[in-house]
Amino acid sequence: MKINWGTAIVLSFVAFIAFILYFVVRMSTDDRANHDLVTDDYYKQELAYQKEIDASNTAAKMNAQLNIEKTGEGLKISFPEKFDYKKIEGTVSLYRPSNKHLDTDFPLSLSNTHLLIPDNSLVGGRWDIAIKWSYEGNTFLHKEKLTY
Repeated sequence: MKINWGTAIVLSFVAFIAFILYFVVRMSTDDRANHDLVTDDYYKQELAYQKEIDASNTAAKMNAQLNIEKTGEGLKISFPEKFDYKKIEGTVSLYRPSNKHLDTDFPLSLSNTHLLIPDNSLVGGRWDIAIKWSYEGNTFLHKEKLTY
């Protein structure tokens, strides 16, 4: 059987389309490729982004920068000593980009000028930490990406 130019072009297109469809089906059904949004309420968080910018600017203006360091006991978050730690309220959000089941939010409860997140509650790898806190009516925000 002799293949002419028209038949060869049609066979090439059919092979290419089959090749593309194979990879589309493979990637759509693969569990390793998770196509979720970063957070469940992504659009709601985008609308509140200006408040985050204002809180970050307030922290910069009032020199209320936090110090986050890894210690032998865990992750130590130090608040500025000029603020009374008894009046500080807020939340700490730990976001794990690779696994949403490891994401945690917990309220701030300080017994000193620092907060210690125990070593056994953090898995090694990349974390995004966001600390939203308030002191005497002022709202502050500290965001940092870290590798634990």
